[in-house]
Amino acid sequence: MAEEATGRHLTSRALRSELGRRLAKLRLSRNITQQALAADAGIGLRTLRNIEAGRSSSLDSLLRLSIELGLADGLLSAVPAREIRPIERIDSGGLERRRARPRKRGSREEPWSWA
Repeated sequence: MAEEATGRHLTSRALRSELGRRLAKLRLSRNITQQALAADAGIGLRTLRNIEAGRSSSLDSLLRLSIELGLADGLLSAVPAREIRPIERIDSGGLERRRARPRKRGSREEPWSWA
């Protein structure tokens, strides 16, 4: 399962299952009961059991659990902050991108070659 959970083409079910397994192992390695962790994180015991079992849960519950276990910085580092580079700021007239545009067909999809 660990190999499946590290690849790019994993499913949300596989990711939930691996994440739940890792959270349960971390909790046990710290000798914390499910009841104590759920109470300290401000979530229900059933919610914690669902997360550890790899079942669906709310993002808020996962975040509360992560904060309580000291994993919040790790979550934030998984999605790096995208700072605009100075040259991009000049090119865009000082404005940051707020919307994405679909790429035009033929741009970057086909390799460039001499005609």
